[in-house]
Amino acid sequence: MPRPALEVADIFHRHGAAWRKANAGHVSLGQLKVMSAIESCRTAALGGHVARCEKCEHTQISYNSCRNRHCPKCQGAAAKDWLASREADLLPVPYFHLVFTLPAPIGNIAYYNKAVVYDLLFKASAETLTTIAADPRHLGARIGINLRAAQLGLGHDPSPARPHDRAGRRHLARRRALGGLPPRLFLPVRVLSRLFRRLFLRS
Repeated sequence: MPRPALEVADIFHRHGAAWRKANAGHVSLGQLKVMSAIESCRTAALGGHVARCEKCEHTQISYNSCRNRHCPKCQGAAAKDWLASREADLLPVPYFHLVFTLPAPIGNIAYYNKAVVYDLLFKASAETLTTIAADPRHLGARIGINLRAAQLGLGHDPSPARPHDRAGRRHLARRRALGGLPPRLFLPVRVLSRLFRRLFLRS
């Protein structure tokens, strides 16, 4: 695989020091360690080994990898395998992408309390979707949900457009034909927003 013209490590080398200085006190030790690992990955800083051809005596230096799970060099192949595995899990039906976000003040809290806030976010968003989707006034079906968190909120929530019931592939189309939903809308946004806000605050 050819080396990309610009890597994350290149950006860190050029701007990392200034960024760390400008954000001093707002970056965790773990994040600083990740930046350092990416900057040092496959450089002399981590050492390496020399391969030498016995016939032509050509030598080649290979520097060690940082093996940090956040490093795009070390985890590139693993990321591709993970994506392929997730694609294999998808049902052969259309999917809807829904995004649940939090107000900036809560987002700042989530940045330093990911486990707690994300847990609340997952529970509130999942209950919101399943409750509204089950309501006969909207979709009247049991849906499947795949939740994933982004940095400061729920980044990806691909929800199967087809509910898991016997009506299956005809159910959503029939609801739209009866005037229950606009052509490209999975569930009413305002209804989702109100219930999500209430469930999150209640938690």
